[in-house]
Amino acid sequence: MKQSARIETTISVWNHLMEHSTLPMDKFCGDFFRNNRFIGSKDRADIAGRLYGMMRHYARLGWWLDRCGLDRETGRHWVVAFLALEGAYGAAQITDLFCGEQYAPAELDDLEAKALATLIGQSFTHPDMPENIALECPDWAYDGIKASLGADFVDEMTAMQTPATLHVRVNTMKRTRDEAKASLKKDGIETEDGALSPVALRLPASVYLSQTEAFRKGWVEIQDEGSQVLALLCGAAPGMQILDYCAGGGGKTLVLADMMRGKGRIVAMDLDARRLERGKKRYVKAGIHNVELRPLDDEKQRKWLRRQKDKFDCVLVDAPCSGSGTWRRNPDLRWRGGAPSLDELMATQAEILTRVAAYVKPGGALVYATCSLLPQENETQIAKFLESHPDFAVEPVSKILPALAADAGMRGDALSLSPHRHGTDGFFACRLIKQAA
Repeated sequence: MKQSARIETTISVWNHLMEHSTLPMDKFCGDFFRNNRFIGSKDRADIAGRLYGMMRHYARLGWWLDRCGLDRETGRHWVVAFLALEGAYGAAQITDLFCGEQYAPAELDDLEAKALATLIGQSFTHPDMPENIALECPDWAYDGIKASLGADFVDEMTAMQTPATLHVRVNTMKRTRDEAKASLKKDGIETEDGALSPVALRLPASVYLSQTEAFRKGWVEIQDEGSQVLALLCGAAPGMQILDYCAGGGGKTLVLADMMRGKGRIVAMDLDARRLERGKKRYVKAGIHNVELRPLDDEKQRKWLRRQKDKFDCVLVDAPCSGSGTWRRNPDLRWRGGAPSLDELMATQAEILTRVAAYVKPGGALVYATCSLLPQENETQIAKFLESHPDFAVEPVSKILPALAADAGMRGDALSLSPHRHGTDGFFACRLIKQAA
């Protein structure tokens, strides 16, 4: 593809993405490229990188469009503004890309040319921008996140505007971290040990991991280091009975199974049976055989669960949430319509906590986690739960993960991870112990 054709494709995909804004961006782009296999890998990387860049700068680009009299409903205008502010091209180069040739965007009209002249030499952020616009923080989350992050608000929201770091988890059932590290190095990938998880490796952002021996043989799995730490908080050990209540595709389930060395029992549950099924291949690849899949949309499984009172050593709830901690890798979550409202999510979280409390045995643990920065979904939920469940008490995270005791990842007795401080997604977790009767 010529670069002009890549630009025209970016415009087309952006227009379609805005028309189907209820679809997650990663799914939308994945479907588009699968349905257009003639687009080569380098072209896909160029187009996807630009689309994600535009989404990471969505609020600021919209502000500039309004300032220049451009139309927010026109994908061309978004792309012109992004190219001008990004700084990779000069005005003449951008004008040449909009040349009107076959597969290229039409020539710039007078309004677009005037806007281009205004935008060249500017940066994405402008002193006149309101703080929430400059920091890409949507109105619905602004007050809560600012109150939660305090003095770190600007640094954390700025970090949220950058692409996420690539982390992998080492499957220690098959290889040690040093062995996996050596294997990746043999395939040309330099890594660093994770700072928080003893089984994490941090990789350069642009690597072809799928082509490595370590990935093909299930020695490593892509997983944010913060997500690994959440699972480690369960304190899983061989022989335990563990319920992973919102298991999804099984990332944390794999961590638990690795900690249990294949001994004991993990029950993975989720409302989405298809997501649970997708985890099967991952378990087989990792050599895991002690995981039971029980979809919550099956009445038989719900009846089974109601009979499990006081049965589990640990229940992990990775609760459905706003996803505000994942905005680096899912920038569209800030703006996408159609998702449950914050009030609806908070009601769901409270209902789940109350339901699963019955399945924790006396002396067992309930680990509540979110990938959210909002206190309403985190500390507030824990406080409300404890008010109505006096048989539970908070256990300091440092007790189960002493390496974090002196780390900024602690917020009181709970876990609080973030992009700026830890290079991970934003996570909250609290470990609650059920007191003996």
